[in-house]
Amino acid sequence: MKSIWMGIAPGLTTTRVVAMAGPSETILKAHLSRDPVHPRALGTLLEALALWQGQPVRAALCADAPGFSCDSNLCREAFLDDGGALYNLVWVPAGAHRQRRHRLHGLGSFQDLERLVLETVAR
Repeated sequence: MKSIWMGIAPGLTTTRVVAMAGPSETILKAHLSRDPVHPRALGTLLEALALWQGQPVRAALCADAPGFSCDSNLCREAFLDDGGALYNLVWVPAGAHRQRRHRLHGLGSFQDLERLVLETVAR
């Protein structure tokens, strides 16, 4: 079964999110607030995308992103729920090797996060 690949990179002021339907199709890019207000926000976002697209989501949370704190709701939530059939979330170090072109423009560079998704979630 096909799946949506998603990368989540918390930073000093925002959390960047990218979702891809395969290695060359970026379907969602977002800058969200640094830390979600609600403790179920991350799981709900992953579930919503899975339901919207009709495919499970395989997501990676960048554990060593600059400014990331383990005291975040993202950290607490990542270990409380396995996502069931709708999504799974793994911790990965940020890493980048390849470059690619973007289909969605206007939100700045997401190349590092897209590479993370391709190298870890899409395996």
